[in-house]
Amino acid sequence: MSHSELYQLFSTIFIPEFSKTMYMVVAATLLSSIIGTLLAIILIVTYKEGLKPNKHIYQILTTVINVVRSFPFIILIVAIIPVTRAIVGTSIGEKAAIVPLTLAGAPFIARIIEASLREVDKELIDAVKSFGASNFQIIFKVMLPEAIPSVISGITLAIISILGCTAMAGAVGAGGLGAVAITYGYANFDNTIMYGTVFVLIIFVQIIQSLGNFLYKVLK
Repeated sequence: MSHSELYQLFSTIFIPEFSKTMYMVVAATLLSSIIGTLLAIILIVTYKEGLKPNKHIYQILTTVINVVRSFPFIILIVAIIPVTRAIVGTSIGEKAAIVPLTLAGAPFIARIIEASLREVDKELIDAVKSFGASNFQIIFKVMLPEAIPSVISGITLAIISILGCTAMAGAVGAGGLGAVAITYGYANFDNTIMYGTVFVLIIFVQIIQSLGNFLYKVLK
């Protein structure tokens, strides 16, 4: 492959599809983090040793989370096509992929944040309670700030997982680097494109993990 062909490949295919991958990862991570945080707060409040125990709510929510997490992502994409189409008007493309990416990521992040919140020192929580702090204050001014380093570390893993899912979404019409590897690499027997895409994904993961490790050390 000549230099001009490589330049054309990067400018017309690779860079636009990389932008789609970035869009899917960022959007899905933000939405998953918001939903996952809300789910984690409900879980941590309602579990048996929580601030306001309610075994029925906790059991229902934890069952739903476990069911969603049990779906292989490639099956989840297909299974919720009617939901995806109802939300964004289509089941194909990067916007459509954000729906299953968010649905897959939110329960994972919820479990990460729930585990991080449970690690907060109970003696600290009891001390704050003794000063008359409300449950809202305990959660948002004590538990979440104390758990931030662990949450950051967990969300870093979630971002990498979502990135891997975007590659699978690319195989079913979502675009992005996964589509480049499958369509232009594997289907056309072009190992340069296929392994080049894999190399870029590896570098991307390393950057994400390094940034997550840095933030964890800074906030610890």
